[in-house]
Amino acid sequence: MVGHQAAEVIESKNADYPVGTKVLCRHGWTSHSISDGVNPGFASGDVCSPLRKLDFPDGIPTSAALGVLGLTGVTAYFGVIDVCRPKEGETMFVNTAAGAVGSLVGQIAKLKGVKTIGCTSTDEKVVFLKEYGYDEVFNYKKEDLDAALKRTAPNGIDCYFDNVGGKFSSTVLRYLNYGARVAICGFVSQYNRLQDQEKVPAPEGILLWQNISVKGFLFWEYRSQFPKAYEDMIQWLQEGKLKHKEWITDGFENMPKAFIGQLSGENYGKPIVKA
Repeated sequence: MVGHQAAEVIESKNADYPVGTKVLCRHGWTSHSISDGVNPGFASGDVCSPLRKLDFPDGIPTSAALGVLGLTGVTAYFGVIDVCRPKEGETMFVNTAAGAVGSLVGQIAKLKGVKTIGCTSTDEKVVFLKEYGYDEVFNYKKEDLDAALKRTAPNGIDCYFDNVGGKFSSTVLRYLNYGARVAICGFVSQYNRLQDQEKVPAPEGILLWQNISVKGFLFWEYRSQFPKAYEDMIQWLQEGKLKHKEWITDGFENMPKAFIGQLSGENYGKPIVKA
């Protein structure tokens, strides 16, 4: 299985990575790995990138490289700032808001002066998201989506950060304001979809007449801008303007359990396995 590790060098013949160096590497589900200092790639933009050295300020754990100061963080950062481009006073709606990306999206949007609305799957996660600064939160398993959006977004939605897709997003489209921006980060409702399992209305009419911009985006498009994103988020963490939640599972042998738990929505924030 592919995946990232925040690891420590325990033996080295590479002067660039002496023993004790902490790195972010991409060697999948392994307890130990051998590296030549170059990451194996799982996407075109990642091939042959050097191992990232981790040297965070005091108070920021090394594991942050797997979440808020890693691909999770830059996905949230650029999805908000570059794709959604929120303006002060606007409204943003985020689904799967209690996940690793969603819990950061709402906080970054708040820093831009935006009203944030999140939805999640349990009452406990509703409380969690309110603690993380969301203005409005609802449990989509208990409240009809139409009714919830009418209640929480009476003036419509200007920015939609989408991780679900399908019928859910077809409903959300009806509440988007003229000139709204949609960031497509994922489409979890369709990952295991059977052919013709779910049919939704064609969106072209709403997108055209409401002048809505929709963009799918992938983190590696922004690789050259990662340093700026990390700099901003480290500053926000140190100033207490950004919080991050790690959902930690102990034991390498529990990797499958943690992975299945993530897919079933058990996690709050970033799932991490401590080997």
